[in-house]
Amino acid sequence: MQYSEALDYLYSRLPVYHRIGPKAIKPGLTNTLRLCAALGNPQHKFKSIHVGGTNGKGSTAHMLAAVYQAAGYRVGLYTSPHLRSFTERIRINGQPIDEEDVADFVTSQQALIESVEPSFFEVTVALAFLYFAYQEVDVAVIEVGLGGRLDSTNVITPAASVITNIGFDHMDILGDTLPAIAAEKAGIIKTGIPVIIGETHPETEPVFRSKATQEAAPITFADQQVRVQDQGLFTGFRQVLVSQDGESDSRFELGLTGGYQRHNLAAVLATVDTLQSVWPVSTEALQRGVREVVTLTGLKGRFQLLSEEPRVFVDTAHNKPGLEALMETVSSLSFDNLRIVMGVVADKAASSLLLTLPSSAIYYFCQASSPRSLPAILLQAEAAEVARFGEVYSDVNIALDAARLDAQANDVILITGSNYVVAELIDL
Repeated sequence: MQYSEALDYLYSRLPVYHRIGPKAIKPGLTNTLRLCAALGNPQHKFKSIHVGGTNGKGSTAHMLAAVYQAAGYRVGLYTSPHLRSFTERIRINGQPIDEEDVADFVTSQQALIESVEPSFFEVTVALAFLYFAYQEVDVAVIEVGLGGRLDSTNVITPAASVITNIGFDHMDILGDTLPAIAAEKAGIIKTGIPVIIGETHPETEPVFRSKATQEAAPITFADQQVRVQDQGLFTGFRQVLVSQDGESDSRFELGLTGGYQRHNLAAVLATVDTLQSVWPVSTEALQRGVREVVTLTGLKGRFQLLSEEPRVFVDTAHNKPGLEALMETVSSLSFDNLRIVMGVVADKAASSLLLTLPSSAIYYFCQASSPRSLPAILLQAEAAEVARFGEVYSDVNIALDAARLDAQANDVILITGSNYVVAELIDL
């Protein structure tokens, strides 16, 4: 198969979450284990760091990868979903897997795929693990897809497990209370393997401590050991002061400029510190990694500035805690009007998301081409019920053009609500 044929085969034959939602999930690890066994168990042939959580796991995974890359290691990075190209999901030192390698894998493993009948995500995980093993990476940073306990990535035995935070998302799958969701996320905690929790919460801390005790896993709550003070945005970077273990303050410049990244930075620093004996990292490499994360890893869509006058930001926040964190950053800016270009998926509670956004903003409702997208006309109607008003546009680019046409130089335009909407931006 050629690359396009291989992707068409996977999309047409296998259940794909970003197209049909929860129906694409095949609970349990059986399929992934069968795939990996047939491939020679590549998940055991490289060292790894496992990163889960409700929000921030993608940013944290990219920052960790960038730090170890800056320190001179050969670093694999597995994340999902992709924005533009499927190959973004599997990277080594920031370079996506070659399209030819994807095509060769699908062609050579077609009989296996048809025998196991896995999901799209399970095949992708198996491909990533085989690729990282073949490429002999020094470390692979593996982002959990959804949940943790039953996620396909949970067949690895990492050097450390990282759980960024717990919030309400995917409640139909993970549970409708924070402790229930935390219990699913805590499923990545392994026997004797250190675990780093990014943010302490009174409802979830006991869940993590109990699981860590059960597994005899050393546990660190990053925000209890690392203090990160936001100093604001200057020269295109988020400036922060870090206090750690009684040492004098260190200044870091974050290439991911959202104010919420200070929480992710604490998790990154605590993880690097925990693994210092496995992969030594200098202060200089730490600082370069978090500063140059975008260029080192290719990450997009995290409070990314697309243009000036008017300022246009794009952020993939798509659940209530993510949007709340995003609005904290937006509210720290000075502007005349806030214009929000927004689309969401149909299985989110749109009114709950809208209530995290200001009623004073001017809205431009759109939808992605994904079958999971909520039609923009329905989003507009739900928004009107909570006093958020705006016009409907057929796609995100037309909506952005309209917002730019309406905007004054000191306005801010924010594009958010869904990975799938962000993925369709021409200017990304």
